[in-house]
Amino acid sequence: MTCLIKPAQNATKQDALLITDIQNDFLPGGTLPVENGDEIIPVINNYIARFEHAHAHIFVSRDWHPPNHTSFVTNGGLWPPHCIQNTEGAKFSPNLKLPDHIVIISKATNPPHEAYSAFEHTNLGDELKKLGIKRLFVAGLATDYCVVETVLDACKSGFETVVLSDATLGINAKPGDVNRALTAMAQNGATQVTEADFMKSEDALPIEEASTDVFAEKPSMLHDAKKKARMRSRGVRRQIKTKHLG
Repeated sequence: MTCLIKPAQNATKQDALLITDIQNDFLPGGTLPVENGDEIIPVINNYIARFEHAHAHIFVSRDWHPPNHTSFVTNGGLWPPHCIQNTEGAKFSPNLKLPDHIVIISKATNPPHEAYSAFEHTNLGDELKKLGIKRLFVAGLATDYCVVETVLDACKSGFETVVLSDATLGINAKPGDVNRALTAMAQNGATQVTEADFMKSEDALPIEEASTDVFAEKPSMLHDAKKKARMRSRGVRRQIKTKHLG
């Protein structure tokens, strides 16, 4: 079972985009890579451009582990050391086109506590409410760990939550993990959309080239998105005033 596809409205000032853990260690060549994880970055960049164009808020979460974090196998956890604070592996991908004005949410910073969700032991919920955010769009890695836990917490916190399914990928450590994550998100009220749903809008933006693997399930999506996209205004963009965290 997968999330039901619901046509998305245009991004507004009451919306926020949350990009989850696009960090070097979770990408090919990292210590805990999601297979083909780099292939969703062009799609995420398209969403960033769209939300920035709408003067919506953009949040970026990151694992920010101390060296002795409980999630590491060296400390009895499940995973190899990854995303250790102030290391190359913890940095956001250089291919991610982040605006200057974003809010960084650092999670899993307490050595004895695992935290997959960007809401867990962070001030993300408070920041979203302070900004008057009603709807949260979630993209990133990995669908069956940090994305699903973040989405479930967003739903519990009362936000209308939308999963950007063409901008997420999972690990699927156990066969069916990704499908189970999608089912859990749907059962808790999250909806699922793709970039093609946005392209119905008159405010469609230009898209980047992405690997054909990203669009394998909907081979017409890339063609339709290119056909409907138009160049956005190159005028000065309004600056989003947000507090820098992390």
